[in-house]
Amino acid sequence: MNFDLLLELVKMAHELGIPSTFVETNCYWCGNDKTTRKRFVELLNEGLNGILISVNPFILEYVSPMRTERAIRLAGDVFGRNTMVYQEFVSQQFRRFKIKEILPFEEYLQKTSLQSLSYMELLPIGRVPYRLGYLFQKYPARQFFGESCSEELRRNWHVHIDNYRNYITGYCGGISLGDARDLDSILQGIDLDDRPVIDALVTDVGELYELGRQFGYSECGEGYISKCHLCVDVRKHLVHHTDEFKELSPSEFYTQLE
Repeated sequence: MNFDLLLELVKMAHELGIPSTFVETNCYWCGNDKTTRKRFVELLNEGLNGILISVNPFILEYVSPMRTERAIRLAGDVFGRNTMVYQEFVSQQFRRFKIKEILPFEEYLQKTSLQSLSYMELLPIGRVPYRLGYLFQKYPARQFFGESCSEELRRNWHVHIDNYRNYITGYCGGISLGDARDLDSILQGIDLDDRPVIDALVTDVGELYELGRQFGYSECGEGYISKCHLCVDVRKHLVHHTDEFKELSPSEFYTQLE
């Protein structure tokens, strides 16, 4: 969306010696060969190691597969073996079913099958329970009591930093472990007494449910597709009813869920 800024960031990463830097793209901007090749070459010259081409049926709703195929072809010329296609199965599927234009998700399923989703790592988190919950079996809240999110929240090999500078482990959007500009304080350990939601989650998802009930949360009658669904639904309720929990940040995450 801001190619000049991207070039500057790649240049900075190269100068700082950050290893294995790559950029992920949905290819919406790949409207013609000339522009696509030119930008790939510029990124390579500034020190970019590789490119990751995102291919999935959700991007298909907005980006023509013809643009995706152009990106794959030209990135292969420029970055060689450092061109990654995620996921190649879906890219091959588009070719097999001769899908060349944007397509709503429901029509994609009609052309292919539900079984296709088993190859895509469709994680039952975030918006998925609200927008695609009909694809999953649902369970009462008690099904997930006793499960902990300790592993997810302690993860140190896959983290995100959002545009509000929140330090987020794994895929747990909306749960901030602190300000990413102060990594030392995060790495030294978090005061769980100061973050009751995180304290509950590293112990038992059922404790978060009980915390939610203290603020008027009631169980979803249709049930939940995963512990992550239960977690995010309780957190959404808390954000809408109190500003007591600073770890539930940014609040914008919760307003965009449904």
